[in-house]
Amino acid sequence: MIRSFVRDTYITYILCVFALALFGFPLASFAQTAPGVGFRPVSIDDPVNGGTFPGYVFYPSTEPSQTTWLGPYELKAAPDAAVTKGSKPLVVISHGHGGSALGHHDLAAYLARHGFIAASLEHPKDNFHDTSGTGTAAVLVGRPIQIKAMITALLNDSSWEIDASRIGVAGFSAGGYTALMVAGAVPRFERFIDYCKQQPQDAEICAPLEKVKPKGKAKAELAALQADLHKWGSPADPRVKAAFVMAPLSVLFDKTGLAQMRTPIFLYYGQDDRVLLPKYNVLHIAPLIKTPAGIKSIPKAGHYVFLSPCSPKLMDAAPAICNDPPASIGQPCIAY
Repeated sequence: MIRSFVRDTYITYILCVFALALFGFPLASFAQTAPGVGFRPVSIDDPVNGGTFPGYVFYPSTEPSQTTWLGPYELKAAPDAAVTKGSKPLVVISHGHGGSALGHHDLAAYLARHGFIAASLEHPKDNFHDTSGTGTAAVLVGRPIQIKAMITALLNDSSWEIDASRIGVAGFSAGGYTALMVAGAVPRFERFIDYCKQQPQDAEICAPLEKVKPKGKAKAELAALQADLHKWGSPADPRVKAAFVMAPLSVLFDKTGLAQMRTPIFLYYGQDDRVLLPKYNVLHIAPLIKTPAGIKSIPKAGHYVFLSPCSPKLMDAAPAICNDPPASIGQPCIAY
């Protein structure tokens, strides 16, 4: 499957980005590997909706990895294996709209094998079994707040031995939007209106707006959403030192909203993305980011190419996100 080859390329890039941003030296000097990878489920207090949200922590282990099945996901990690000793950097991974905490399990395992704590979460009201928060503050504002809550919870658990000065975030699609906000980007929600006038056929972005437009309430609804931007505190997290952003939802950001970012940002996208059109998303923000770490496209690749390769079980359950167009594969990162 073409996704397997793309995965090997972009995973190498993510290690390049975090090796340089969090350690200050290139991948060629980054030789740390662990004997195996372990994982554990976690439950994090949700400051947005109350209650908790689930997630997983992948980590370097002193025990060998093994194949573990969780639903349709084939993990290359051992449940509850022993954690290696010593200080470790942290990367938190944010899934896309309607996604899963295990949608990037191969990325998490790869980072863990190279000495990172890699944590993923399931965003409440915007996951594969519940999208009831689509277009609301609980999702569009709440997502980065949940990333911050997970970082805090993991830092407070001394058993992980996380180096608080070496924290990164990675995100795909709506998770890319989330990662940008955590890195300091400020969305302007009224940009939905102009974009959807230009691209009314874009159901992925414009469907939530259609719910209020017939009543003539779009502008007021979006203004109320903007007023909620700090409802749960600042979405930005100065503890995050680097962001790896894949095929991001980014029509909501403009020059002013991106000017406040001080975090290195690496952008990655599929050239033939038909879900979040690059022209209006990643290529729109790329020249406006003052702290670029780099940008790379995958020729001929679609939107979902950044997800973990699908098992046969997942292919049967969700073919729309599992089948990729043929793609040309670039060379992995040597340095950037």
